[in-house]
This record gives sequence, structure tokens and C-alpha cells, in this order.
Amino acid sequence: MKVRAQIGMVLNLDKCIGCHTCSVTCKNVWTNREGVEYAWFNNVETKPGIGFPKEWENQKKWNGGWVRRKNGRIEPKMGAKWRILAKIFANPDLPEIEDYYEPFDFDYGHLQAAGESKTMPTARPRSKLTGERMEKIEWGPNWEEILGGEFEKRSKDVNFEGVEKEIYGQFENTFMMYLPR
Repeated sequence: MKVRAQIGMVLNLDKCIGCHTCSVTCKNVWTNREGVEYAWFNNVETKPGIGFPKEWENQKKWNGGWVRRKNGRIEPKMGAKWRILAKIFANPDLPEIEDYYEPFDFDYGHLQAAGESKTMPTARPRSKLTGERMEKIEWGPNWEEILGGEFEKRSKDVNFEGVEKEIYGQFENTFMMYLPR
């Protein structure tokens, strides 16, 4: 395939209202094929919070960032070019599916084929990885959206590592930022 054009998108952080129009549009265009159901290349997060994939800003956990060598040069913490190249197909520092979420869809066929009953039929979640019915959705890309998750989990945001929990709680009740990325 010969690429003839590229399309870019600029997100004005001052104007973001957390509506996810950009997230859903990007998801429908770029991740509608099998194998990338878990990926959200554009995602709006509510800050403070741990983000998506879980703790993506934690440089210690993912071995990210840069280090300055004795000779003054900087290189990625995960190593020089040869080390990165050696781990290209099996990188232990990359997030796993548990750090994203188990992608799911709903059983819409059951809604259409359900016979008469006293209660309305429901569309239960079904895993896109295994095809099995899921009893409970554990986590997702916007799980803590609009401060919806528990404070205990949201308070693990590495950007607030040195801040007392009481002050952090007051901060999140005063300020809430959307971070389109």
C-alpha cells in the first residue's frame, strides 16, 4: 500500500470538556480490526487518576525516561539501541493485557433472539479475547472517569506521589482536568 496522505489532529487542552468525541472517532477508525480491540490510541483521561493503561505515567514501573551517562550523553533507561532491538518481540517492560483491559462487546444477538418472558432480556458482556460470557467487567479505559473510581485506586497517580492523601483529596474535589492524549 502506498500512503499518499496523512491526517493529523490537534487537541486544544483548554477547550476539552471530556465528551470523548475524539476518542470514539479515533477508536472506530484505527482499532476496528481483530487484535487491537484493547487499544485506544486517543483517549481522554480525568486527572488526577492512574490513567490508561494502568499507571502509564509511572516511569519506574515501565522502565521509561532517560539517564545521563558519565560522558554526558543521554540514552533511554531501557538501554541503548542494541538492547531495545534485542527486546523488540518480547519486551518485559511493556504493558500486558491486564494493564489495559479485557476487551468486550455485548451479546446483542440474545436481545434479538430472546423469546417472551416476564423480564426484559439483557445484553451481557462477552469477552472479545475468549468469546466467553463475562460475569463482571473489572476495568476499562475510562474506569475512573469523572472521579468515578475509588479514591484508594485514584490516589496511586504517580504525579501526586509526595503529596499527603488529605491534601490530594481536597485537590481532586477542587480541580479536575481532562487530559486528551
